[in-house]
Amino acid sequence: MKLNTDNLKRIVIKVGTATLTYDTGLINIRRIEELVKCISDLQNRGIQVILVSSGAISCGLAKIGFTSRNGLTTEQKQAAAAVGQLVLIDMYEKLFSGYGHKVAQILLTKDVIENELGCNNAKNTFKVLLNMSCIPIVNENDTVSSEQISIGSNDTLSAIVAVLTKADLLINMSDIDGLYSENPRNNPDAVFIEYVGTIDEAVKAYAGGAGTERGTGGMIAKIEAAKTVNDAGIPMLIVNGYRPKILYDIFESEFKGTYFAAIGDKT
Repeated sequence: MKLNTDNLKRIVIKVGTATLTYDTGLINIRRIEELVKCISDLQNRGIQVILVSSGAISCGLAKIGFTSRNGLTTEQKQAAAAVGQLVLIDMYEKLFSGYGHKVAQILLTKDVIENELGCNNAKNTFKVLLNMSCIPIVNENDTVSSEQISIGSNDTLSAIVAVLTKADLLINMSDIDGLYSENPRNNPDAVFIEYVGTIDEAVKAYAGGAGTERGTGGMIAKIEAAKTVNDAGIPMLIVNGYRPKILYDIFESEFKGTYFAAIGDKT
């Protein structure tokens, strides 16, 4: 696939836990360094980037000695998030500052987004940060989140952020190349789907559950995120985040991924 990126001035990049960490839950340093370098280059190019980053709970679990989130109470997960978010944002701040870029942390919950005042405050904060050439790093506020105010997954969060900030493109960096007719891990003959013009029941039927134990989303969450942004006039890409340099390919050459066209999009 080759994408016309001439009119892309503001993008949201979502990166999942499985992309950022090893099975141990600890940070994949090489991958996060490559990701930060690529995003810094895009900023230097004049593109405003908002990063929606998972990984806080997973980082915290490893830091405080839990080997898995399975069987943990909500309170234990919230405590892990409190520890892990610090680890994650500290890593980002050090790496981005090395390339001369400023970062800011924004933690959201559903009650903030659904409240008019809170939503407007979030929009204004994003606007000021982006005008200051600052890279907002967004995550759900898992430390205080509960079932009643949980957004659910960072796939959903990234779509909300893309709509809030009127982004030109949402790039969902996953642990898979894109959408397949079936789970390619189970069926090697699954057909890769490069372009989705309309999200209907047939497209939703392709989706499965979370790809890894550390992830909370899955393809259905990504398809629902695509529907949210597409309805708002924003296209979405699913690409494999295991090679962060695919961001260069998206803006400069051929790449493998699934493109979900926005309403009225003729790409």
